[in-house]
Amino acid sequence: MPHIIVLGAGITGVTTAYALSRRGFDVTVVDRNRYPAMETSFANGGQLSASNAEVWNHWSTVAKGLKWILRKDAPLLMNPAPSWHKYSWMGEFVRNISNYRANTLDTAKLAIASREHMFAIAEEEGIDFDLERRGILHVYYDKSAFEHATNVNRLLIEAGLDRHAVTPDEIKAIEPALAGQFYGGFFTPSDSTGDIHKFSRGLADACQRRGVRFLFDAEVRSIAAYRGVEVNWKPADSLSAAKLQLLEADAIVVCAGTGSRNFASMLGDRINVYPVKGYSITVNLDDEASQAGAPWVSMLDDRAKIVTSRLGKDRFRVAGTAEFNGENRDIRYDRIRPLVDWVRELFPSVSTAKVIPWAGLRPMMPDMLPRVRSGSQPGVFYNTGHGHLGWTLSAATAELCASLVTARMERRHQGGDAA
Repeated sequence: MPHIIVLGAGITGVTTAYALSRRGFDVTVVDRNRYPAMETSFANGGQLSASNAEVWNHWSTVAKGLKWILRKDAPLLMNPAPSWHKYSWMGEFVRNISNYRANTLDTAKLAIASREHMFAIAEEEGIDFDLERRGILHVYYDKSAFEHATNVNRLLIEAGLDRHAVTPDEIKAIEPALAGQFYGGFFTPSDSTGDIHKFSRGLADACQRRGVRFLFDAEVRSIAAYRGVEVNWKPADSLSAAKLQLLEADAIVVCAGTGSRNFASMLGDRINVYPVKGYSITVNLDDEASQAGAPWVSMLDDRAKIVTSRLGKDRFRVAGTAEFNGENRDIRYDRIRPLVDWVRELFPSVSTAKVIPWAGLRPMMPDMLPRVRSGSQPGVFYNTGHGHLGWTLSAATAELCASLVTARMERRHQGGDAA
């Protein structure tokens, strides 16, 4: 069978490698880190959320961004420093506002299909990742926000999602640990949560059992595609001027998150991914009061743009915010503090004495849709740009990508389409 290189060992790369290996391909996964899922797939919000499929291309998003531009603790923050990539990306983002409805529907349908693949994989491979199938509760504090959510809900229902409005009393019944006063909410009983890092590591182990090779600590310096693919790389942890090493294959799938734009340019393609930074905290629930006071039902607070997931008995993940600041992974106190304060306000029994902060870069396309496509050169494919729904969409896009690779490689073998 053809040898396929998968660039990137995050959730998208690992699910893609798994889907390809199931189809019989010889697969090598290449990553610059020492282990799988060490970047954006390390400590995200943990939601498998078809209910969060609304794309951000809406005039209300633009208005909020302008309103919050001078607030360092704003849920949506943009560094105004000049950057051609950033401002050109935003121009494309605005042009896609007209596609808001269609793109939201497409994303929701893909998310619904994806979770069935995800659950089937986890069951078949015996992956324990703190899965909680208790639904996701969205809460709103005022009438205008709830009315916008009602319009979004119509789209999600049209896409096939089981999601319904709930009253303030029903909100408290669904999650008794929640404090605060709300205008209303929406509940999606079929959504779920878990630990993306544990899932990714478990799936990587399953890939290795199937014969997939992983090349870690590999910094890719160049890629060429002509009658096959050549990847030049060197050890990422080398302190000396290590010689470049060559890895050859019949095809390559770029699943490199925010690095996909650079790799695509090496291959003559344009994948306009922008790194949108998000933050999370993992609250250690070390005492009985904290364990009892933390929610089991996953939350999405629309006003604060915060999501939550319960990771077993003794961990509580809180994540959110969007920061347009380029390839910056700094963990800033003024961005972490709102997450801690939110926990203290809405779950006052939870101790925040032991909190682990984290920041990661979401690979976002201007239209908020992932790119699953072939490249301009033979044997080049992409599965990237999943934005804030990487885990939610990954199993479905991996299947789409593997099917595309299979079809193109078969045609190539038969002497047809060279791509």
